[in-house]
Amino acid sequence: MSKHKKQILIGVTGSIAAYKACDIICRLKDSGINVTAVMTKEAEQFVTPLLLGHISSNPVYTDMFKATDTFCLEHISLADSAGLILIAPATANVIAKLANGICDDLLTCIVMATKAPVLIAPAMNNNMYAHKATQDNIKRLKSFGYKFIGPIEGRLACGTTGLGHIASTEEIVREAKRIIS
Repeated sequence: MSKHKKQILIGVTGSIAAYKACDIICRLKDSGINVTAVMTKEAEQFVTPLLLGHISSNPVYTDMFKATDTFCLEHISLADSAGLILIAPATANVIAKLANGICDDLLTCIVMATKAPVLIAPAMNNNMYAHKATQDNIKRLKSFGYKFIGPIEGRLACGTTGLGHIASTEEIVREAKRIIS
């Protein structure tokens, strides 16, 4: 077994469902899996690095160019250390960036640099999810070998009910554990 086998990097993006990352991290840790969080700047509008760091017991990465005491290309070292990259929640924006090879933040650079499996849990408005561009981007990412879980029908932040609600924590954790095993 690889020394990184039980290491999951969770990417948290700017969706109101970002709070679900807290429970996902707790449940993965309860299963003996080491979890490191990477947040987009937009995710910080919903949860804080301090909270995710406390829950994960690991540093939280938010900035591509943060000054450090040692020379380290964080996006490469984080990409190499992951046994799985889980993006939960994943916005239409991040899905589009990944599908088109755009690396303009730490999370997208890590995903592009990794050889680890990638599991994506979309969360967005039902119209955004159903949009042809989003569906084409998901299809393209699936052709790259990326796995998806959800979304499901549920109450959305806009007040409507539709397909776009993040999959249940239980389903996400179960699938992440299955992939990393």
